[in-house]
Amino acid sequence: MAVPDAFAASYGAHGAAERAWLAGLPDLAAEFLDRWGLRADGPSAHGMASLVVPVVVRHDGTPAVLKLQQLREETAGAAAGLRAWDGDGIVRLLDHDEPTATQLLERLDATRPLSSLADDADDDAAVGVLGGLLARLTAVPAPPGLRRLSDVAGAMLDRVPRAMEALRDPAERELVRTCAAAVAELLDEPGDRLLHWDLHYDNVLAGDREPWLAIDPEPLAGDPGFELLPALDNRWDAVVATGDVARAVRRRFDLLTEALGLERGRAAGWTLGRVLQNVLWDVEDGKEALDPVQAAVAGALPVR
Repeated sequence: MAVPDAFAASYGAHGAAERAWLAGLPDLAAEFLDRWGLRADGPSAHGMASLVVPVVVRHDGTPAVLKLQQLREETAGAAAGLRAWDGDGIVRLLDHDEPTATQLLERLDATRPLSSLADDADDDAAVGVLGGLLARLTAVPAPPGLRRLSDVAGAMLDRVPRAMEALRDPAERELVRTCAAAVAELLDEPGDRLLHWDLHYDNVLAGDREPWLAIDPEPLAGDPGFELLPALDNRWDAVVATGDVARAVRRRFDLLTEALGLERGRAAGWTLGRVLQNVLWDVEDGKEALDPVQAAVAGALPVR
């Protein structure tokens, strides 16, 4: 199996460990094709951090996909989350190898992501699908052993002073203070629901047993309000095209909080927490200014 050049170039740029993992990918794929009795059934595809090979299970002809990903903090709990959801609103896990984080998953229609609906219909319809899936996913209590929002949020607050030093614009520093204050206020009530963490249009695919199913979770135990940002800033061109960015963001926010039955002020606070998380990552990557999209989302949210 050849590793796609584009995937090797983008993922390998992260460091030596990623390049070593890429070098071993063909052997890893061959190992699991043999171990799980699979036959490759088409060209591989990739996202930002995983390679997906369409396969057929030899003994019964079941179409599936072999997902190869590096074992990282974000992926370590994926199988536990998928087992807890058991296919309810999300792709079904068929097999899993814990040491390598390799997964065998039911095959969905990768040519029909939810973004195709967003292209063909109004934005409310696509956001409604996301809201419905999130409501089902976050209804499940998080299983033991997952990353906890309380730990993630506490670590974020510890990194805020360094980020403040890196940002040049006083107004942006004030926005970061606002985000940090919102997180600090909610820190004692982090929630215990099973979160997907990255549910946006391209992480929802058409399926046979349900019209739309989520994929690629990076599970976290916490408050459902921490789930909303990917749906708020996804397909930003559609938000800008409305001519009123703040109103369009609030429209999405209202649809999502209604679908999940969330208290708007609390959901806004945890969404500011997601903005803060992105700001901290950007600063660690050497940036000295906020992403304008993140700033726009934060500025559009209702004040608690």
